[in-house]
Amino acid sequence: MDEIEGVLLDIDGVLIVSWEQIPGAAQTVRWLRAQGIPFRLITNTTTHSRDELATALRDAGVDVAGEEVVTAVVMTGAYLRSHHPGAKVFLLSDGDPTDDLPEVQLVDDGADVVVIGGAGTDFGYERLNRAFGMLMNGAALVGMHRNMYWRTKEGLQLDGGAFIVGLEEATGRKAVICGKPSPTFFHEAVGMVGVPVERTAMVGDDIVNDVLGAQAAGLVGILVRTGKFMPTDLDTASNEPNHVIDSIADLPRSLRRS
Repeated sequence: MDEIEGVLLDIDGVLIVSWEQIPGAAQTVRWLRAQGIPFRLITNTTTHSRDELATALRDAGVDVAGEEVVTAVVMTGAYLRSHHPGAKVFLLSDGDPTDDLPEVQLVDDGADVVVIGGAGTDFGYERLNRAFGMLMNGAALVGMHRNMYWRTKEGLQLDGGAFIVGLEEATGRKAVICGKPSPTFFHEAVGMVGVPVERTAMVGDDIVNDVLGAQAAGLVGILVRTGKFMPTDLDTASNEPNHVIDSIADLPRSLRRS
């Protein structure tokens, strides 16, 4: 991996699981800083603002700042402001992402845009059916991400991507995805790192949205065998990662300069 000059790191499943540090995550972040390798943390997590994420990571022992975090919520807000200025938006998501959605008008009915974020307990029939009705009445469909599931201490949990697929099938509408694996998301993050796309590595536990998505956008894809990773991922994926490592703890050794 001698060509790597910058790094993008997924958070959930790479640095932490259920807000507990994966062994070696803090040391790897410190090593990147000491080596002068620029990095950003990019995530499809929708439960917290970027500052809250940074605080939670610091509490878990990983020293990062809010400005080093790029979220699907932030990118969704930017997309809505540029492509649907002044639109009424119906939001179905876990947590409260409104701090990272400035100038976005949220409504409970009569929306111009339906936005689906991370899945949570609000994803019941009544609210999903309300979203379906607005889409059938002409609203646009936007997804913060397309993750099908993620891993917690309780095991794998269903995520918002599964509901996006259902709404697409039911309405005949195709969602615009603002987070991973959108090439725009990766390119915006690479711009913040400040190195060429082809010399930037994306480290993730999701072979589709993190790794192959990044490779399709021109980055180097590094898959870790932690988080949601399952051995069958390598057998069923449409392509192969550029590199596979056991965990984030192995990244410094893989990138170490001669």
